[in-house]
Amino acid sequence: MFDEEKTMVGHGRDAIGMIADEDSFDEGHIGSFALDPEYGPGAVVGTVLLEGKPATIIANDAEAFNERFPVVFGGVIGMEEAYKMANAVYDTMETDKDKPLEEKRAIVLVVDTPGNGPGKLEEIAGMNKATGSYQLALAEARKAGHPIIAMVIGRAISGAFLCHGLQADHILALDKSWGVMIHVMPLTSISRITKMDIERLEELSETNPVFAAGANFFYQLGGVQEIVPEPENMREYVIKHVNEVRALKKEGKYELLGPWGRGILGNERGGRTHRISTIEKLDAEFNAVADKYIDA
Repeated sequence: MFDEEKTMVGHGRDAIGMIADEDSFDEGHIGSFALDPEYGPGAVVGTVLLEGKPATIIANDAEAFNERFPVVFGGVIGMEEAYKMANAVYDTMETDKDKPLEEKRAIVLVVDTPGNGPGKLEEIAGMNKATGSYQLALAEARKAGHPIIAMVIGRAISGAFLCHGLQADHILALDKSWGVMIHVMPLTSISRITKMDIERLEELSETNPVFAAGANFFYQLGGVQEIVPEPENMREYVIKHVNEVRALKKEGKYELLGPWGRGILGNERGGRTHRISTIEKLDAEFNAVADKYIDA
């Protein structure tokens, strides 16, 4: 569909149609809840069907512009967008609160964002609270039993990916040939902060996934569960992972999902080989002095 461009950047709405059952997207509605379409226009939320079962979908609209917050455009997650996304998650939990684990609807995150809206007004009004509320909502939904799958179709950068993606049970990403970009910050910024020469960082980025950007390096770190070769494959991969996550939750194996599960996976893939030993060392050092501070 987009072979002539070889990119899905800016095609968040198209991705919804490619993942969901045909013509099943009910925008702005989750159960009996309705979300204001004028609020947070960069956030696309609603209900879709996946193999006939209702699921919540949350995506970026890179074509939208928030007139109230001029820095919010091109897929940026601004303050309103983050709150709208959080509301969609809480509406999902409320809708399914009395349903058994196997019937709790999946939440699919379509990720294509260059970052958060860092304008002065947003910072004063509470941008950090908005993004934090979205992260908390997804964490609570994950623990409540909702399978959460993030599908990275374009950019997954900085704090916006932290709230819109990294709290998912499983993260999927299109192959790097589609221009997918996953990173915390560019090497130029890392150079300014660490005082390391850019040439040295570029050298490290060839072999060290911590310094490198892209879905394939993030896969080595365990951050991406699986690489999706083509956009046409997104639907089958999302459905596959919804079923895998649902099965693991039914077995009570929550430790294999979400941020903790990605740490385990990164260790297995050789991308985060010191994580477990570091955690064990920190636990030991804390336990050695804990009685001096806890209940003191």
